[in-house]
Amino acid sequence: MSDASRSTPSRAAGRSRGSSRRRREGDPADATAYYDRWAALYDLIARHAPFVGRFRRRAVDALRLERGDTVVDVGCGTGANLPLLARAVGPRGTVIGIDRSRGVLERARRNARGYPQVEVLRADATQLPIAASAPDAETDAPAIDGVLATFVVGMLEDPASAVDAWIDRLGPEGHVALLHLRRSEHALAPIANPALSVATALSTPPTRKLRYERDLGRSLDARVRAAGAVVRERTDPTLTESHLFDLVELTAGRRR
Repeated sequence: MSDASRSTPSRAAGRSRGSSRRRREGDPADATAYYDRWAALYDLIARHAPFVGRFRRRAVDALRLERGDTVVDVGCGTGANLPLLARAVGPRGTVIGIDRSRGVLERARRNARGYPQVEVLRADATQLPIAASAPDAETDAPAIDGVLATFVVGMLEDPASAVDAWIDRLGPEGHVALLHLRRSEHALAPIANPALSVATALSTPPTRKLRYERDLGRSLDARVRAAGAVVRERTDPTLTESHLFDLVELTAGRRR
């Protein structure tokens, strides 16, 4: 047996351990592949799940957009927010949807047909491919007037840093709005929170199991609380409200 053959099991074991570790930690590549694979189902849920449309409209309203504004939809998915944002900024405004998954972006483009002010880009939610907050005298790049993230911050490894970066990109008086799921503190929490944990497990790549090494519901809660804390620290809060037995929270603020 050659040296290469003898070393193969060790390397394979190392790859296996690395793959397991990435799955435990939420490898972004796994998440991207998941949304590519299930884009059609995700689109159906994102656009037609009960009450979700009303929550999305509330989040768009919280941005207080005006005609001609520029707004970024972070983690736009299949584009459920894009027509709402396009109508808010009008034909002279700009809507930029970003997501990592090619599969969902293809559907986002289809869902935004008829709105030429909408542009969809493949990018990481933590690194917005957008110009700096102040207009550039040379490129005439617009300031960002609004950043929207719906059901996104709970999936980020470091949501506080991401939200901090989004606020940095806002122009003067720009608004940020976060719509997300969280653990309930409602009287019905003993029923609501287990349902949230199951839903979170089913929507967490690789989605082939219901038992994870950590409580995904509590992990989700910690992340959305960290993101909300940044909004409260760095903006003048304009709206905080909860819905659906406190399982859904909307937090918005204006950059100071």
